[in-house]
Amino acid sequence: MPRYDYPPFPYRKPPELSGSGTARAPVVIVGAGPVGLAAAIDCALRGVRCIVLDDNDVVSVGSRAICWSKRTLEIFDRLGIGERMVAKGVTWKVGRLFHRDREVWNFDLLPEPGHKMPAFINLQQYYVEQYLVERAGDFPDMIDLRWKNRVVGVTQSDDVVSVTVETPDGIYELEADWLIACDGARSPVRSMLGLDFAGRVFEERFLIADVEMKADFPSERWFWFEPPFHNGQSALLHKQPDDIYRIDLQLGWDADPDEEKKPENVIPRIEKIIGHRNFELDWVSVYTFQCRRLERFVHDRVIFAGDSAHIVSPFGARGGNGGIQDVDNLVWKLALAVQGKAPESLVATYDEERIHGADENILNSSRATSFMTPKTDIERIFRDSVLELAAGHEFARRLVNSGRLSRPCSLAGLGLQTPADSEGGVPVGDAMPDAPLAGGGWLLNHFGDGFATLAIDTALPKGLPSHVKRVLVTGDTGAAPREAVTVLDDETGAVRQRYGSGNIYLVRPDQHIAGRFSAASIDALVAATERACGRSS
Repeated sequence: MPRYDYPPFPYRKPPELSGSGTARAPVVIVGAGPVGLAAAIDCALRGVRCIVLDDNDVVSVGSRAICWSKRTLEIFDRLGIGERMVAKGVTWKVGRLFHRDREVWNFDLLPEPGHKMPAFINLQQYYVEQYLVERAGDFPDMIDLRWKNRVVGVTQSDDVVSVTVETPDGIYELEADWLIACDGARSPVRSMLGLDFAGRVFEERFLIADVEMKADFPSERWFWFEPPFHNGQSALLHKQPDDIYRIDLQLGWDADPDEEKKPENVIPRIEKIIGHRNFELDWVSVYTFQCRRLERFVHDRVIFAGDSAHIVSPFGARGGNGGIQDVDNLVWKLALAVQGKAPESLVATYDEERIHGADENILNSSRATSFMTPKTDIERIFRDSVLELAAGHEFARRLVNSGRLSRPCSLAGLGLQTPADSEGGVPVGDAMPDAPLAGGGWLLNHFGDGFATLAIDTALPKGLPSHVKRVLVTGDTGAAPREAVTVLDDETGAVRQRYGSGNIYLVRPDQHIAGRFSAASIDALVAATERACGRSS
């Protein structure tokens, strides 16, 4: 019996079926998985009402996405559930790679201290969805979460999206300024618009098994090439909360998914790995490697995010993390456009920036798949030679690929960023690195609610627009200018070390660096802000 209880959420008759007429919302979100719920909470935090429609009434069944990266945890922290996720999840940062029966190499994903969030945690998707649903409940006037509301039609004109919704009480119509489709890899909204993915389906299948057992495996990522318990294939082991272990086993293209999921076939495979039968199956699935995406993510007033926009093979944890980073990129732009603070063309930059991110994920996933599952003699000779050399040679370790683990992509060189005019520090386009502050605080907790400037041991120019937050890092709190400013004490020196003394940064609402300056003039900062809002180039 599965450990998680999967309690149903209550269905409520929509007001449109009680005679209130057709409602219009600034944003309608289709899909209440992690991506859709994160988008809804971000909308609420930025002052935008939304309606969330989901055709089910429970969280996702099975662990599904389990591996959440540091950057995604920082986004979840801004949304209000990051600390809860870390408290429940299994924290890890060490990965070990094996070839047959020997360890080839191990790596540390967060070698430096001084970050609020760990490199990765493992936490089942159903917990993440539960925490997001509960957090969405903190915004009853901003988030209308509707279960058992199936979208069956989508049309759009120049200024409105019309949505047809089917419920147990009948069919009704909604209108929205914008629709965000977060309805998964088989996206009905994508089908309704006649859109399809382009890309590659790899001829490879893997079994996922969630196994409940008492064991003393460390909180690490273990990956095997050609393990002795699964000859000629690949395997992965991850520890999850509640004594659940995720085991992935390569099956080959000829495997019958329905047959492979049967307990009588799964259990013997697990016994070979752990050496005993003292376990219970919690969830089993079979997946096919795919690396595909839509040509565009923005289709007039319908915007695709997460698996509805792109899918990758799961090794590297780039699917769920990429989806959360999609909405982190999108929602601040959508909010400014809805509120009339930026042109609607700003929303279109989501295409440029997140297609760039999706292509980076697809490239890494495709390379990992080719290394993990070589299909030619040359590919296999290359793979085995690299693994042989990696034990003693650093250059070979860089070629080992069991899934390059998720990292936030850089937005350097894309349209909203202003090239740096100073040396050193955080590159323009990167996500802000965190750092500890005096009194136990964290740098990132002061950013993310709008545009901001960050000055390190230098004065901020006067006359910044009122909507741009001013943050000054200094050891001397008496150095604050007369204008309203947040003064942070870099007690440990980590901020200076990571950002560079004397630099001034323009930070976007998604905590990415939009510009880096030395002794910036007010004209340069205002111009960079206008550019980052999509009002100039």
